[in-house]
Amino acid sequence: MTAHRNTALDGFISNTTIKTGGAILLLAVLFTAASVYESFHLSALASTDVWLPLRTGTWILQNHQVPHAGLFSQYSDSPWRAYSWGFDVLVASAYKVLGLAALPILLMIYRAGLAVVLFWLACGWRGNFWPAVLLSAVAQYALISMPLQSLIGSVLLLSAELGILLFARESGDFRKLYWLPVLFAVWANLDVHVFFGLMVLIIFLGAELLEDLCRRLGVQSFQHGGQILTWMKTLTIVAGCVAATLLSLYGFHIYEAIPTLFRNGALLPYIGELRSSGFRQPQDFVILLLAMAAFFSLGRLHGRDLFKLLLMIFAAVVSFSVQRESWVVVVASVGVIGHIFRAERTAPSSQHGIGPWRMVGLPTVGMVIAVLVTVAAVRIPRSHEALLAYVGQGLPVKACQYIREHKLPEPLFNNYDWGGFLAWYLPEYPVAIDTRNDLYGDEVTLRYFKIARGELPLSEELHFAYAGTVIVPKNSPLAVPLRAGPRFTPVYEDNVALVAVRTALLEQK
Repeated sequence: MTAHRNTALDGFISNTTIKTGGAILLLAVLFTAASVYESFHLSALASTDVWLPLRTGTWILQNHQVPHAGLFSQYSDSPWRAYSWGFDVLVASAYKVLGLAALPILLMIYRAGLAVVLFWLACGWRGNFWPAVLLSAVAQYALISMPLQSLIGSVLLLSAELGILLFARESGDFRKLYWLPVLFAVWANLDVHVFFGLMVLIIFLGAELLEDLCRRLGVQSFQHGGQILTWMKTLTIVAGCVAATLLSLYGFHIYEAIPTLFRNGALLPYIGELRSSGFRQPQDFVILLLAMAAFFSLGRLHGRDLFKLLLMIFAAVVSFSVQRESWVVVVASVGVIGHIFRAERTAPSSQHGIGPWRMVGLPTVGMVIAVLVTVAAVRIPRSHEALLAYVGQGLPVKACQYIREHKLPEPLFNNYDWGGFLAWYLPEYPVAIDTRNDLYGDEVTLRYFKIARGELPLSEELHFAYAGTVIVPKNSPLAVPLRAGPRFTPVYEDNVALVAVRTALLEQK
């Protein structure tokens, strides 16, 4: 009898160990695959989005203040605020320690963190193991092209906010909401998309109010299966979160950034990320399928969870209107699908999830993630020259070196996408334009794009007409008149860029 019990116990332990080991291995792959991918492809170095934050963060560290004017630009007297100063300082601090290798390493850490947060948002730690694995993997693929920019902080923090709201709504534990003001205080100093988080909070409050009204009127249509929260307490938390956003170093001025999220109509034909999704990439269809799955899950509910429904409507409108904001519907869909799927399961989580390995598995998974990400990071070259050569495959590194070595005349006229890189790598030459549309305004930016596409004569652009040195992509439409002369004389050309100097200034030199 004793031997039989021992055999059964040994079998149970053996099966549990196998399941635990398999789950740990699967989660290690899930949480680190995107980071390992980045260590081989170094997409952070090829991006044009990270250089202006790096330059801004370096300036903040050097001057111990946040900017209020158009630094690094020929519009240096125009007002401009670096609302993402916290992210900028983070990037600059990492660069100070690790050099250019800091950029892909930061992106690797973000991708590992995103995988963990999405798994948590989908209730992966609460018995919803396999659905959470699938949802996290699909969402990571949908967001794999997101570059290293302040927006990645919003992706993580919106996921955290949504998880807190859904778990509090499910359990009725109001104390979970106490974390939200802290979250918003951090968020307000990282990225202007904090306003999307506030919108989700307002939707949450509105759902609580409407559902409370439905209960009072005896209407059963909009009653979710979770616990009832006191909407007055919820209103207090929302007010606390709004107040927390004022802890930004820019104070109430942060609300002046709201128009930058929505006022982009004039630039739609010229900036792809401001247009609606064209469904030309596989990720676009994956995002659509995620949203459809979330709405389908809502339709299968016996009751109607008003918060989840309004959340998905908001997320779909935002994401499918502006391609740059497609991440919103991804995060919302993961949270909605994960929580609905878990709510529909009646058996205890320990029978359907990873319960037996939870206490041992969590620390082990964390250690495995840390080791794998560290190993992947080690393979990134530490040589500044080697990494700069990689950057130079798509950005004008050699052209900038030529301009600096030969002390070509100012002012500079440059390509729109290269403005941030030039501000970092060629700081002695203020740029004519970069991606800070809130600094230049629609009129200046729109005129540049029309000039660059040949829709307006070059004489319409004063920065070009009075430029001493021009640097543009080798195959851009602007390169044609530069080669033709006679106002400008090409002085340097490689596989990436063309540099030309005003002929009159060249003759004087």
